[in-house]
Formats: sequence, structure tokens, C-alpha cells
Amino acid sequence: MRILLINPAHPSIGSRIPREHLPPLGLLAVGGPLLDAGHDLQLIDAEFGPLPTAAIVAQARAFAPAAILVGHSGSTSGHPAAMHLTRALRAALPEAWIIYGGVFPTYHWREILAEDPHLDVIVRGEGEATTVRVIQALEAGAALATVPGIAYRAGGRPVATPPAPPIADLDAYRVGWELVDLSRYSYWGNRRAVVVQFSRGCPHVCTYCGQRVFWKRWRHRDPRRLAAELAWLHRVHGVEVINFADENPTASRPAWRAFLEALVAENVPLILVGSTRADDIVRDADLLPLYKRAGVARFLLGLESYDEATLQKIRKGGTMAKDRQAIQLLRQHGILSMATYVVGFEEETDRDYWRGLRQLLAYDPDQIQMLYVTPHRWTAYFSQAAERRVRQLDQGKWDYKHQVLTTRHLPAWRVLLWVKLIEAVLQLRPRALRRVWAHPDPALRAAMRWYYQIGRQVWPHELLEFFFRARPAAAGPTLREFWGSPPEAAEEAPDRYVVA
Repeated sequence: MRILLINPAHPSIGSRIPREHLPPLGLLAVGGPLLDAGHDLQLIDAEFGPLPTAAIVAQARAFAPAAILVGHSGSTSGHPAAMHLTRALRAALPEAWIIYGGVFPTYHWREILAEDPHLDVIVRGEGEATTVRVIQALEAGAALATVPGIAYRAGGRPVATPPAPPIADLDAYRVGWELVDLSRYSYWGNRRAVVVQFSRGCPHVCTYCGQRVFWKRWRHRDPRRLAAELAWLHRVHGVEVINFADENPTASRPAWRAFLEALVAENVPLILVGSTRADDIVRDADLLPLYKRAGVARFLLGLESYDEATLQKIRKGGTMAKDRQAIQLLRQHGILSMATYVVGFEEETDRDYWRGLRQLLAYDPDQIQMLYVTPHRWTAYFSQAAERRVRQLDQGKWDYKHQVLTTRHLPAWRVLLWVKLIEAVLQLRPRALRRVWAHPDPALRAAMRWYYQIGRQVWPHELLEFFFRARPAAAGPTLREFWGSPPEAAEEAPDRYVVA
């Protein structure tokens, strides 16, 4: 079958301000198995430009696909753009099957199928095996009810088949790297880059995160096979930077160590960046020299809050002492730390923000990422915040960089100014600037300067958008009124994970 894969342009600040992009891993992961099944594929990545809808439709018409697969990594914020695009595609290609997948449609399939008649099938959960089965069913004219892990319409009503089981062997399906020109993708200061996964899922129970629910259980790729694939990407395609999409790649110390050792043995000069937990860094204090030899340059640490009571409420499972220790350990071994601070778990006061600033200064991270809590319906935090008012009704702005919920104690403009003040103090204090201009590692100096250059563009953009462009609701509905009830219990992840 002739199949078109489309990555819609994402509207978020993080996608539009930097002029660098990473390959759409989700579509490539689905594309590899489809290629191996003998299908004729083409991929349109509309992030470049961004490509306008008319141009995407023109390319789609020229390819004349029998099926169109639309997916994005933007979760809630990417959904409106995806629906705008699929409506235009339906008008231009009325005979093509339109299939939609990702985190947001996995949990909002009922509403999407009821409101968007131009869609035919929604793939729920992991897509590699399910998408191949869907295409096989469409080609054979078989009943969609025989395909697990999807949603569609039967008798004009949205229905879903039983969930597909998690993929046991992540190496059973390959990434279709040949679907894109890797020379177009860059990160870390215009270095050729890709995004990969060592693992899927997370064994922790943080209430604001959907990784545990979506992936069902933590699994990892064969460490040596992944190391060999990354070495191939460098030797054949000139890839320099590997950005890990994992929420918690270091969950298994033996597996992560085996991967690092295998990558060192490949002897390729790669730069590794990603996210992990502070307690994993503390646990691996003796392995940090190995991290560095393998090419680890920066880890984002999800510290989330400075307040122990809030950390317990959101079930983070970490401690402030370990957070601080992890940052110190990374610095001792020449690895950059980026600390995230999420605003809005509680309805903070001026005093709370002042305490948060002081705590972040005590942590002394190399970089700071300030985010606003975003209560996606598939997270446990949704129920905790169900009666709070929604300030931002535009789903396209549910990207962690816009205030979604109202606060009782402070007006939204003051919350914004606190966030901008904390960012400015953390990044412009003399100690931070000395690292940017006098760090002993020239490669890390260049990386930090690149990050500052992006910040100089994003910082004023956020202020201008808030005060002159945004149109939030004065008194919006409650979160429960806006999104309805959480997904049914059958879609919840198990209470216990086992990590080898």
C-alpha cells in the first residue's frame, strides 16, 4: 500500500523559536515496520518552514497515498494543528484512509472520533505492531474489530478494541531512518542530531507524568544493539548528537551501564543528552566517569519543586538533598545539569516564589527550565486539580510554557514575572556567567552559549505574547468541566513495576 506519514508543524515556542529540529521519532518508529512489511512510504516533516497546510496537501496529492498516518510528539498542544491538517487532507483526498496516533488521541479517542468525522482510525498506545495490523486489515478488507489497540466508528459511534499488549522486545522493530534526510536535523548548536529511545516507561508514580500510564511498563533495548546503531548513525550519516527521548533511561543500573560500556567500545565521538532522575545520578556516583567517557554532556533533572510537602503530594519520590547532590556530582565529572522547576502544583504566593528562588540558587544548576504545570487528562494530577479553573482554553498552548490553570493568590501577570525573574537570576548571576565564558571544557562552553542564545529569543517572546497576543479566559470552566472525567480504570498502568 502507498502510505504517507505526516509530522504536523507544532505551534509551541520551543518548536518555532529555535531554527533546529530533531527527527520525528514516533513516525520513524512506525515507518520502519511498514517498510519491512513491503509498503511504499513517504514522510513529510512540516516542522521545517513550518510547511503551510496548502503545501502539505499539494505534496500529498502528488504522492496519491491510499492511507495517511498523522502523528506528533506534542501531546495536547499538537492536537489542534493535526486536526486542521487532517480536515484539509480529507477534502483533498476523500478516498484515502486517515489514521491518527499519539498520546493525546490514545486517551481522547471518543471525543476525537465524535467531533472529527474526517478521521477513520485512531491507534492507541505503541504504534509499531498495531499500525502494521491496521494496514493489513484495510488491504484485506477485514473487520477493524479484529485489530487490538485501535478506535474507529461502528454504526456511526466511536468504539475501541481491547488494548494491545506492550511490545516485549523493543528491538523487534527498527526505526526507519531512511525516511528522512538526516543532514536536515540538528541540535546542540547546529550539530547533526537524532532523537532515540533506550527505554520506554518509568517505574515511578509521579502524579503529573503520563509515561507510566502510556507505556504500561518499563522496558529497554538491547544495550549493545543500540550502541551499534548509534555508532552506525555517526559513521554513515555523520550524526554527532544523541537526544534521548526516555523519561528515565537510567532506571536499571546494569542495563544502562552495559549500554555505556558498549558505546565506549564503539569508540565514536558522540554527545549524549537526555533526562533522568537525581536519585539515579546519586546512585551512579561511581559510574559517572563512565558516563563522561561515553559522551554524556547534559542531563535534565526533574526536580519539579523546592518544597518537600509538594514533592510528597505529587509522589515524586526524591528528596531535596539528593537533588542538590546530583547537581554537584554532575559538575564534578564535567557534565552539565539542567534543573526543571514546575510552577502551579500548589497555588503559590509571593513568599513561595521567593523561597523557590533561594532554593534554586542553593542547588546551583548550570541551566534552568521553568515550566507551568499542565494537567493532562491521563495523569493522576488531573484528578487532584479537577476543580481548579482553566485559564487557557486554547489546547495549542498546553505546552508547559503557558499558564493553563488559574491561581487564587496571585494574578497571572505576577506569576509570569516571578517565572521570568527566577530565570533571569539563575542564568545571569555572576557564577553562571563565569561558567558560560570560562568553563574549562570548550565544547561545554559552546553548548551553554547556544542555550543562552535560544533563551534570549524565547524570553522576550513569552513576555510579548502574554501581554499583547494571548487571550485567556477571564473566568474559565473547571478542569473537570473542560475535559470531562479521567480515562477509565482499564487504561491505567499497573501499580507495580519490576526493573531488572
